[in-house]
Amino acid sequence: MKRAIKPLIWLVLLAPLPWLVWLGFTGGMGAEPISFMNRYLGDWAIRILILAIAVTPVSQIFRIKSIMRYRRLIGLFCFFYAFLHLTSYVAIDQFFDFAAIWDDIIKRNYITVGMVSFVLLTALAVTSPKAMVKKIGGKRWRFLHKAVYIAAPLVAFHFIMMRKGFQLEPLIYAAIIAILLGFRLFRFLWTVRKRSKNFSFASMNL
Repeated sequence: MKRAIKPLIWLVLLAPLPWLVWLGFTGGMGAEPISFMNRYLGDWAIRILILAIAVTPVSQIFRIKSIMRYRRLIGLFCFFYAFLHLTSYVAIDQFFDFAAIWDDIIKRNYITVGMVSFVLLTALAVTSPKAMVKKIGGKRWRFLHKAVYIAAPLVAFHFIMMRKGFQLEPLIYAAIIAILLGFRLFRFLWTVRKRSKNFSFASMNL
């Protein structure tokens, strides 16, 4: 059963791509196929990001430590879809017009935020292999990977700004990210408080 989980994750997380191809061949992308494709890939990037940051809370709440081994794979899939999202913008939307792209980064706030979040996700993806932990050191690696706490809210903010006007979907995704990161913050503060009490108790018995 355990051997089937990783191939199943690959199958499920790759499934949006053939569906996108199918939509392209059947005219299911609507009147603006380029815009549809870009948003479609971005939507899946944030969905998989949510799945990746949900692994730790689910593992802790339900005491399923075994799922932690799949967190890195899910995170890499998030980066993969974010990369495709950016590539569709650079190659298909802008036709590698880097002057226009730079102008967009400077003038359009949602693109600025998106680029910053992509840089952070790139840093996480590049340093995700186990060999990188040994190369840069465990403490530095763990500190670097806390950048997900910055990248995730930025991705949510990018999504909200990109969808002009009031739309419920990006707000729901932002709320889920806030809850998941809030759970981590709560666990951290609880641990600090618990350690502080233990330290005080030990001091009284010296």
